[in-house]
Amino acid sequence: MIKIATWNVNSVKSRLPHLLRWLKEFAPDVVLLQEIKVVDEAFPGLEVGDLGYNLATHGQKTYNGVAILSKRPIEVAQVGLPGDPGDDQARYLEAVTGDVRVASIYLPNGNPTDGPKFDYKLAWMDRLYAHARDLLATEDAVILGGDYNVAPDDGDVFDPEGWSGDALCRPESRAAWRKTCFLGYTDAFRAVNAEQGRYSWWDYRAGAWSRDQGLRIDHLLLSPQAADRLRGAGIDRTPRGWEKPSDHTPVWCELESPDADGRAAAA
Repeated sequence: MIKIATWNVNSVKSRLPHLLRWLKEFAPDVVLLQEIKVVDEAFPGLEVGDLGYNLATHGQKTYNGVAILSKRPIEVAQVGLPGDPGDDQARYLEAVTGDVRVASIYLPNGNPTDGPKFDYKLAWMDRLYAHARDLLATEDAVILGGDYNVAPDDGDVFDPEGWSGDALCRPESRAAWRKTCFLGYTDAFRAVNAEQGRYSWWDYRAGAWSRDQGLRIDHLLLSPQAADRLRGAGIDRTPRGWEKPSDHTPVWCELESPDADGRAAAA
């Protein structure tokens, strides 16, 4: 079994004690991090390495930044999302580790929706769609994980009416999400959990966490080869309750290890 998780840590320096504690307690095999907010050289690689993780980063000072941690060797396959050579925001990192191909994704927020930020979000999602389609041709077990800044439907939002005009819930954002899923990708959490009202992000303001007023915007999308091996998925709310937490909490899935012929072992 291999356990893969995604977590927007909202500054790896600020959240390093949380990250190290969670790595020890939850013991994931692969972790996809977003909003690390440091350049590559400033990532706390020694501390993470001491826990047995290899590291790949695509960092940026103060903003954005993504990383991949794995207990197995990491072979970086793609730095930055293809399709726009002029886009210098650190939002995508793809690698092969063990028998899976993973990508850490920090999709643009898109607010306000009446200007270039929303246009950038939708254009970025078009590029993600094109690359996700190309990845299917590899026939690898692909996991596209990260902070998608999209709540797929009203059941993923505590107040659908109040959030209807936000970029995370706009029809255009949801349509772009569905378009990628319809290529053949599976939302790991939703495949295992039919329950509505399960969230991965809570605002710092207005007591959102204590009132459980959140959104589900962090996702793991699985190619058919990965979905065939899916044995579990969930949201680990624990770190959100720690002191001075990230506003996101980890989302995870478990995949069956393939047998000697490369097929998923029986459950």
